[in-house]
Amino acid sequence: MTDSPDIREQAAARAGELGFDRFGVARAELLADDLDRLRAWIGENRHASMDWLARDPERRCDPQAVLPDCRSVVVVTMNYDVPESLERSDAAPTGKVARYARGRDYHRVMDKPLKKLARFLNRLGGEGTHSKPYVDHGPVMERQWAVRAGLGFAGKHTLTIDPLAGSWFFLGVVLTTLELEPTLPPNVAAGCGDCRACIDACPTNAIHEPWKVDAGRCISYLTIEHKGPVDPDLAKDFQGWVFGCDICQEVCPYNRKRARPVADSPFADRLVPAEWSLAEMLELTEEAVLERFPQSPVRRTGAEGLRRNARIVLSNIGKP
Repeated sequence: MTDSPDIREQAAARAGELGFDRFGVARAELLADDLDRLRAWIGENRHASMDWLARDPERRCDPQAVLPDCRSVVVVTMNYDVPESLERSDAAPTGKVARYARGRDYHRVMDKPLKKLARFLNRLGGEGTHSKPYVDHGPVMERQWAVRAGLGFAGKHTLTIDPLAGSWFFLGVVLTTLELEPTLPPNVAAGCGDCRACIDACPTNAIHEPWKVDAGRCISYLTIEHKGPVDPDLAKDFQGWVFGCDICQEVCPYNRKRARPVADSPFADRLVPAEWSLAEMLELTEEAVLERFPQSPVRRTGAEGLRRNARIVLSNIGKP
């Protein structure tokens, strides 16, 4: 039997207390259309070297394959759009760091409150209720569930866009056997329309078609996940990015006109500068990265990858 709205509102209130900005619920069911698209994307090798995305796509699209008897998918957001001074870390030249990676690692920030939300759902459901939380580290299609839960729509760059606030937010998901009433879908009139801002702005043509991204051409993938040398034809178009890339979000009209920075965000403390000294990056060792940035996403690339990215940007500005 579907839960009453009151139970759902209790869960939403608890999510707010835990620091999440928005809360939505979708009915747990097979994402059949998304499964077809995922299979096609993998078949075209658009996932590049991220082999974990190709493992068991059926499970990734079926919440009941992850949590037996799953009835609801709870989705929450946490804003990482904070005011920026954009002060350079040192003398020029510098490289640009994606906005999400300048503060604490979102996995660390969201993990504990999401686990608390899962435990709260278990208490609401009573004995026998089970819930599993995920922060971008499990077989869950976070963005697709966010759309189904009414938290936004899929932009042509494939990110979720809140029509009222843009796309500068992280997603957390809780699969639960508790049956909650689904939240309403987003305004059907909201969407990208004929806008091509993100497609036309991408310097490496990673958004090769609307709603389709070739990870192997994406600057975020190339500066973070990719190991070894970068194809020179792609490296020449990095446009100063040394960790991640925000171009497709920066040009989005929803972000330009409706996003509002939040000063009290848990991501407000800057661990890495927006403009990072390339000379400093070239001196990094693996030990230094682990010691200086224990809570930063830049650890994922490691010193070798960061030095490679710095060399690419230096080469692009004529300073090899």
